[in-house]
Amino acid sequence: MPKTKIYFASDQHFGIPDDTKSRAREKKFIQWLNHVEKDASEIFLLGDLFDFWFEYKRVVPKGFVRVLGKLALLVDKGIKVRFFVGNHDQWIKDYFTAELGIKTYRKPEDFVRSNMRFHLAHGDGLGPGDHGYKRMKKIFNCAFAKWLFHWFIHPDLGIGLGRYISKSNSPISGQQVEEYLGEQKEWLVQYCRKKQLEAHRDYYIFGHRHLPLEIVIDQKSKYINIGDWITHFSYGEFDGESLKLKFWKGNSND
Repeated sequence: MPKTKIYFASDQHFGIPDDTKSRAREKKFIQWLNHVEKDASEIFLLGDLFDFWFEYKRVVPKGFVRVLGKLALLVDKGIKVRFFVGNHDQWIKDYFTAELGIKTYRKPEDFVRSNMRFHLAHGDGLGPGDHGYKRMKKIFNCAFAKWLFHWFIHPDLGIGLGRYISKSNSPISGQQVEEYLGEQKEWLVQYCRKKQLEAHRDYYIFGHRHLPLEIVIDQKSKYINIGDWITHFSYGEFDGESLKLKFWKGNSND
């Protein structure tokens, strides 16, 4: 069977709320990866794969070996896996590229597939509003701040502190209410409409909101938020003609 489909998933937040529940969700996500590898030519992961991630020079957070191993296996089989850094794993450096063969992106990117134009990003900090988070993001992305964290905080303390802050501080996490707020308060909808005036895209695809959404931007364009793998277990599937928002229920054959 030719592998022609493209899949999109986001916001797994592995590591929360505790190791046991996170492991169960990790296994469910791997089950989905086992399923889509049968016909996937490409997989886009749109950020927040982990609830917290920081790379020291020779140290990465403990755990997640099952999902990381599965992603490496998919790449070894010739499936292109691309990762957009989210607000919870923004301190990823070169581990994904060097160890797993996964290309990473830090800014919105356009892709053309089957004559369709896609605009992809995690979604944090885009559009108007959310000024508190945008200021916090500048601090966390400051090279000097990262240098201080790297050299003056032991990994055991640093990763533990990072996980605590990630869970407990909504301005840092960029956490939003998981309900549709209406176009005037949905910053990503406003972002899409502005970008569409600059250049046509058929699909705008983001995560971050943890809410599956499908919103018409104009007659030939849609904004799709692919939800999360905490409560919705949702994903996007592009078959070469159209993109559908789907929900993983599990497959007894996988």
